[in-house]
Formats: sequence, C-alpha cells, structure tokens
Amino acid sequence: MSRRAVFVCCDGLGRNWITPERTPVLHALRAKSLWCDAHAAVFPSVTRASAASVTTGCHPARHGLHGNRMGLFENGKIVIRDVGAPDFREHMRRANGRTLLVPALSERVADDGGFIAFSNVSPGAAFFLDPDAHGFVYHRSGSHAPGGQLLEALPVTHDAAGDWAMTGRFCREVLEDRKPAVALMWICDPDHTLHGVPLGSPAHEEALAGAERCVTEVVRTVEGLRAAGEEILLLVGSDHGQETIGAAVSIEDWLAERGLWKQLQAGDVAVAGQGTAALLYATARGRAALTGVLDAMRGEPWSDGVVAGDALAKFGFAADGGVVAAVNMARKPEANRHGVPGKRWVVSEGKPVPVGSGQHGGWGPDETRPFLMVNDGRSVGVRQQPSSLVDIAPTLIGYLGLPAKGFDGACL
Repeated sequence: MSRRAVFVCCDGLGRNWITPERTPVLHALRAKSLWCDAHAAVFPSVTRASAASVTTGCHPARHGLHGNRMGLFENGKIVIRDVGAPDFREHMRRANGRTLLVPALSERVADDGGFIAFSNVSPGAAFFLDPDAHGFVYHRSGSHAPGGQLLEALPVTHDAAGDWAMTGRFCREVLEDRKPAVALMWICDPDHTLHGVPLGSPAHEEALAGAERCVTEVVRTVEGLRAAGEEILLLVGSDHGQETIGAAVSIEDWLAERGLWKQLQAGDVAVAGQGTAALLYATARGRAALTGVLDAMRGEPWSDGVVAGDALAKFGFAADGGVVAAVNMARKPEANRHGVPGKRWVVSEGKPVPVGSGQHGGWGPDETRPFLMVNDGRSVGVRQQPSSLVDIAPTLIGYLGLPAKGFDGACL
C-alpha cells in the first residue's frame, strides 16, 4: 500500500504552551514522536505567509506572498491589500501575472495521489495552500476542486466549534475514505481566541483544550489506519506563537509627520502592517524619501529594529516587489495580569486595537517559536538542530518518495 502524509496545524499555538498541565495530549504525543526542539517561524510570523511557506517549503522571499497584508503595484502605485480577502488571488494575478512564484504541495502530488486541505482560518490563508487549484481546498467561504471547479463551502463556524466539526469530517471523509497522498488540516484555535483575550487567561486555556480535542481525533484515526496496515506520516505543529499587545502606533502617521504625506497619498510609499511588525514599500520615486527616515525610525521607542536592503535576507525575506524595509515592534519585559511576560507595540491599521490580547507578526521571542512533532508510529526523540516551517513540505514529499528539489527547507 502506498504511503500517505498528514499535517495538522494548530494556529497560533506557541511551543512554550506545550506542558503536561496545559496540553496533556500534545505532551503525550511528543513522547511518541520526533520533537523539533529548535523549530522556528518564518518572517513575518503571520498565518498567510506561513501557509504559503508550509505548502511551498520556501521563505516569502521565494514564494512571493509577503504577509497578512501586502503591497501590489497597480497602475503605477503601491496598493496595500488584505491577503485574507477571498478575492486577493485575483488582485495578485492581475498585478504580478501569477500567484505564488514556486510550486505548492498540491502541484507536486497532483499526479501522485493528490492533495486535500481543510482550513478554518482566513480565506486567504486557506486558498494559498493551493492557490492555483491543483488539488482540493475546503473552507467556509468556498471550496474548490482541481482545475478550479467550485464546490460547496465548508459548513463550519470560525471558532472552536467549527474546528471540531471540521475535524470530524476531515477524519471520516479525507483520512478514512478518500485517502489522498497529502492531507492537511488547519484549525483556527488557539489563534482565533487569543486575538480577543489575554494570554494565560481561562479563555486561552479553553482554546488549548479545544485544539487538543481536534488533535486527539486525528491521532486516533491515524493510529487506527496504521493498525490496519497503512503507512502514514503524521506531522502536528503550529505556524507561530503569540505575544501580548501593550500599545499601538500608526507608522503611516509617523511618516506623514516627517514630510512623507505626499508620497503616502500618491502611493509611492506604503505601510503593510503585520501586527507586531510592518513591511515598508516604495516605488522608485518614493524610495529616497523613505530610506531617508529609517535611521530616525530606528531611534523610536516603539521600534525594536529596522532592516533594509540586503539585510532583509537574514530574515528569509528580500528587497523585491517594492519592499524597502521591515520593522519589528519593540517589546517590554513586564508581564500581563496572568503572569505571561512581554508586552509589544503593534502597528495600528486604523481600527481599535485590543490592548492586552494576543498578537504576532514580528521576530519576537515567543511569536517565532511554533512547535512541530513528526510521528511515523516508530521514531521517537528530540531533534536539536534548527528547523522551520519551510522544512514541512520537503519532509512530506520525501516520505512519499517524490523528488525533494526546489525547496528552501530540507526533509527532517
């Protein structure tokens, strides 16, 4: 019988929250798996860029999806668009002539068992698991089959109850019945809950329990199929962690106050907020004005660091597509009321900021520590060497015996 590979992503579940007390199911699974002890997020540490990195095995510099919000060149100016919107792919195609710059998992296995993804996060994060419809993607805003044929939307809510309903269908329909070469399930919690509640709160604990309930059902299903003789590789992990919002600042307002308001209005300079980070874009006309204020930005109390040009490569990013610089927001060590240390500045996007709730997007110490465990039913241990989201796709492909070429990451 041919091999199969499964990946389950618990959105926003940082590695530091996996303990015997908080997550007993995941802690027990860790003891039966290869635990990646130095697993890292990509930059920006946001779900939509992470989804593209998981499915391509490449950093944003190569796959071309910059973050949760992204600048596109439209009619000679930069327009910031929300990648999570259902129609973002069409805007991206019109602006760039294509979606992702490298093949997704769905394309790699289209003729070797196929690809099915169930997702309960934003539409953009779901559809960028298979942006060009080489496989099946199921989401509450709509679903598609290979070739782009529209299917019925996934009838679930965007919450823990929806995660649980999706998990039941994923286990029955995908794992037990349809049996694709690659099956992927992406649940929204604890990330969805944490964007509105404090880290370490009872609501956070409840969201962790809900995520564990979903993982338990997938593990039970996979172990049953293995007992029947099937060879299945199961990866369980997350895309990023979370940190606490302490305060907010509008980088656009800051730029306008320093004389760049004309460039902002003309679309020659633009800011794509990523929560606890931002990407700064400029056209050729606006580049000099923007680079001229970066040193001042580095000195602001809300700025932890500003990287520009070739230095972006250290973060797996690149100065292309109009990106001139990236900003990581500052962090204070003080704890929230539940004893969780660290409060971050975030980038204001013209709407109320839920101070005290969770956020992510930069290269802070907790948001960049997702977890990953690799379970084949036999191998156990701890991998001390660094790994990251870009290693997931080559690991799945390598297990299936397909050529693991063209990745930034490596087979674990």
